[in-house]
Amino acid sequence: MVKTIWIINEYAGSVYHGMEYRHYYLGKELKKRGYNVHIITASYSHLFFNKPELKAGFEFENIDGIDYIWVKVPEYKHSHDKKRVLKWFIYTFKTYFQLPVRKIAKPDVIIVSPMAPFPIISGYKWAKRFNAKLMYEVKDLWPLTLVEIGGYSPVHPFIKVMEWFEKFAYKHADRVISVLPHAYEHMVKQGMDIKKFVYIPNGICVKELEKMEPLPREVVSKIPKNKFTIAYTGTFGEANALEHLIRAAFLVRNYPEIHFLLVGRGKKEDELKELVKKLKLSNVTFLSPVTKRQIQGILKYIDVCYIGLKRENIFRFGVSPNKVFDYMYSGKPILWAINSSNDFAKEANCGISVEAENPDAIAKGIMKFYKMAPEEREHLGMNGKEYVLKNHTYEQLVNKLEEIL
Repeated sequence: MVKTIWIINEYAGSVYHGMEYRHYYLGKELKKRGYNVHIITASYSHLFFNKPELKAGFEFENIDGIDYIWVKVPEYKHSHDKKRVLKWFIYTFKTYFQLPVRKIAKPDVIIVSPMAPFPIISGYKWAKRFNAKLMYEVKDLWPLTLVEIGGYSPVHPFIKVMEWFEKFAYKHADRVISVLPHAYEHMVKQGMDIKKFVYIPNGICVKELEKMEPLPREVVSKIPKNKFTIAYTGTFGEANALEHLIRAAFLVRNYPEIHFLLVGRGKKEDELKELVKKLKLSNVTFLSPVTKRQIQGILKYIDVCYIGLKRENIFRFGVSPNKVFDYMYSGKPILWAINSSNDFAKEANCGISVEAENPDAIAKGIMKFYKMAPEEREHLGMNGKEYVLKNHTYEQLVNKLEEIL
């Protein structure tokens, strides 16, 4: 019997629009297995590189076999724009009161996967209406993240309202999915039955990675050659703590063979470039972002992949950064500078782990890689590739999802 699945996620994108990619890839795999998948997403996200143009309040589009329902919402300038909060409420209002359900196949399962938890009431309403199973997926623990990282008071009225929706989700969902392996420790305190919890991390789509697009000649010309290169690819954001990687570059500046490649853009880009200028570094190169299908083309030129985050207590529940799985697939070893309860570099034996936000520790990790025999680095890199192919392909993640469907 074909099951129809609704995924309510206002940040769901596709390879043609931009992040988030998780539900696009899960949807493609579910479709391949005979499921009917509808993704109910928003017309705008600060993570999109190509936004859909909507003329009506709702528009339908079939993307690679997945039925997308685009919900028209206001645009905003950046992730901290207050208009983003308005978007949350408008998306929730429209999916609760105005969703054109007569044009959408009746759901057997509804997965609600928001950032802020407000759309859970939309999922709950339609699950009751259609006698469907309700699943709640958590990628970040909100509002706890706003309290611990954003500095909001836990008794702030807006935080208390958000917490009510969070507890409502844990109480009424049939299953609670999370990409964070230890999120259940917080969820149980908020009233969730531990039996509901399912850990389904992020992963990779092997077929997409195999479709590696060639890099433009001008990009290749900017990649350092005949150097021992440490690379970071992704957002230059506050959370990524890249200033500490640059300070590590300063500490190893007397080794001319060691070079640092930062690929991407973000809010901190100008500040990071100014820091490089201030420190008078010639061993750091910035590159503009490349497409997702070109990332592997970048990584084949480098020696070590770097991933770091700020030192935050919220990571005691774990992390699941998408880029680490792309790194693993590249077969290159990883320098992991994240203080978290899980550590993929250790779990996969594919790299070196150092303290977050510690330039001296990062520099020592780099030097350890630099002095390592090439065969040993290659062995670590292949450990990562084997691990990600065994545990983090979307085929395996959908196997886990099917167990609860």
